[in-house]
Amino acid sequence: MSQVTMYSTTWCGYCRRLKLQLDQAGIAYEEIDIERDPDAAKFVEGVNGGNQTVPVIRFPDDTTATNPTLTQVQQKLAA
Repeated sequence: MSQVTMYSTTWCGYCRRLKLQLDQAGIAYEEIDIERDPDAAKFVEGVNGGNQTVPVIRFPDDTTATNPTLTQVQQKLAA
């Protein structure tokens, strides 16, 4: 089971970096490509004032963080 959901695109460098960091830290995630999932794109727009800014991390408590650092993800999961 995923700890977090990551909304991303295939071409996003920030997404690739965060995925690598999550993998190295052993944090499980489900990745959703917003270019292939219109509902996911609408969700990302909803949490970013209408913009499709990625990566967006959705935590188990349904809060989100846009372009977070690995440390921010780790701190949120530890809380």
